[in-house]
Amino acid sequence: MTRPQSFTVWLKSHVKDRNAIGDLARDVASDPNWPSRKQLDGQREYLENLGAMPQAVETLERAWDLYRAQVD
Repeated sequence: MTRPQSFTVWLKSHVKDRNAIGDLARDVASDPNWPSRKQLDGQREYLENLGAMPQAVETLERAWDLYRAQVD
């Protein structure tokens, strides 16, 4: 059985998307401190600690839901 790709890898595959998830993907791809190995809670906390807009956190949560739907 193959191991599914990580959320961060999945998210970075959307860097060319012209929507909010693509915007988040580009931000994550350019952030050397992105907590790749943390789950949703750690990544949400990271964005909140950076002072991210609520819409960015909502986009993270929506992206996480899409990711989980594909790997489950």
